Amino acid sequence: MDGKIHVMYSEEQIDARIRELGAAVSADLNGEPVHLVCVLKGASFFACELAKRMTVPVYMDFMCVSSYGNDTRSSGEVRIVKDLDDSVEGKHVLIAEDIIDSGNTLHFLLEEFQKRGAADVRICALLSKPDRRETEVPADYIGYVIPDVFVVGYGLDYAQQYRNLPYIGVLDI
Repeated sequence: MDGKIHVMYSEEQIDARIRELGAAVSADLNGEPVHLVCVLKGASFFACELAKRMTVPVYMDFMCVSSYGNDTRSSGEVRIVKDLDDSVEGKHVLIAEDIIDSGNTLHFLLEEFQKRGAADVRICALLSKPDRRETEVPADYIGYVIPDVFVVGYGLDYAQQYRNLPYIGVLDI
């Protein structure tokens, strides 16, 4: 991949915003434990940093769902690639997601966790791209709202590349 990358948010900006999100989630949970579900692979960087900045008891679990493959556009079909290790029944669930794009994945997960008996389900996403929304989802915590550009870094990838960048950048493809 030979595209150019332009920095949208620096590592320092992201760190400061995650601190704010962690404080907001902790205040809203008021000491209650949370079952933090990291949506793999993209949200792994974000979820770990968010967990470190929360002051409530955090139980982490991981789920891998896919609607992209190696494309830049969602296929619309969501499939579970790796399911949770623990039950969410009766638990406060916080889904940590890298980006809300079409909304299809998070809509699927919200319904799935409600079916599984979660006490409540909240969404915390580092990025939101409302111009691409196909399905509206109630996001409780958003790091940044961005325009319809393709972004990489801080866990976000293009065909499994660029996840390790310490910033979020726009990829010109």
